[in-house]
Amino acid sequence: MEKHVTAVETVEEKTDLSTGIIYRRRIATCQNVIPEILRKVSVLKVPDIYLEEESWLNMEKRNMAMRSHCLTWTQYASLSEESVFRESLENPNWTDFTQKGRISVTGAGLLNCVLEAFAQSFLKQGVKKGIKIMEKLLQEQCG
Repeated sequence: MEKHVTAVETVEEKTDLSTGIIYRRRIATCQNVIPEILRKVSVLKVPDIYLEEESWLNMEKRNMAMRSHCLTWTQYASLSEESVFRESLENPNWTDFTQKGRISVTGAGLLNCVLEAFAQSFLKQGVKKGIKIMEKLLQEQCG
């Protein structure tokens, strides 16, 4: 588990019998990593941040899609991420990885830009960690 993640709960898991696709929905509890100086704003002064992650694993097509978004501060910010891991067309032993992220902060006045910049930096750091985690999960699932 990542160092800032304190808990992960699988709240839904099912397999579509017609396609074999495994669907999982998990809620992650993460330590609030917003810099202390920004936590002077009362709404940001929370101990934990909650994220929802959904994933679809298709073993037959050897691909996995993930979507995650922040459940905390939804009235002020939208933070979401989509990732797809699939077998490379060039070499079946390689994995193609694409990721998109969206950040929008409103209602924080002059802090909007600062919070968006912090969130963007945080997402970029998470990309490398996400690849390592997904490689581990795919290895466990696909052998």
